[in-house]
Amino acid sequence: MSAQGSSSASGPPRPRKGNASHGANPLRRTSDRFESWFRRVLMLLLVLGLPVAALSAGLTAYESSMRTVQAQAAERHEVTARVTSNMPGDDRVSKQPAQIRWTERNGIVRTGGTLVEPGTPKGATMRVWVDRDGTITGAPMNAVSAMGNGWFVGGMTALCVVAGFYTARAAMRLALDRKRYAQWDVEWDLVEPLWSERFRQ
Repeated sequence: MSAQGSSSASGPPRPRKGNASHGANPLRRTSDRFESWFRRVLMLLLVLGLPVAALSAGLTAYESSMRTVQAQAAERHEVTARVTSNMPGDDRVSKQPAQIRWTERNGIVRTGGTLVEPGTPKGATMRVWVDRDGTITGAPMNAVSAMGNGWFVGGMTALCVVAGFYTARAAMRLALDRKRYAQWDVEWDLVEPLWSERFRQ
């Protein structure tokens, strides 16, 4: 006999359109659909928002730091100073305050105080940074520090975005679970008397 025309020859019957082929699940609650939709939205925001937020924050911090670099480079300059006080040559590890003197570019002689290594002899020379007013200050920020600041701020922003994603997801799940438990309590109050009545018979 020929197998033509037999339903078994063509494999299992295909589901008809309009029925279960659309993935409709009668047991799926409205809260389940909302949770699935909310997760997709959060994932989309995470994928799109994470790089944008991290890059924007990092570039903003870098540009701000570079402005600081330029401002400090214009306001500060390095001079050669001489130690004018005797330092005790003991075994102390930390630096000690000492008086120094230097001559500015315009010929003005200035004095000030800074920290030097223990045992530094009087008359020793050292390089220090001063501002326009002749006040001893720290070295200006450089471009490497500005770049590191940008990377740090960008990384912290990325961590905050990820933490916000998981916080929002956990808060959504907690709220939906509370709603589900409340619905289950209501439904059980309706069903439980019917089941109890059946066992009494």
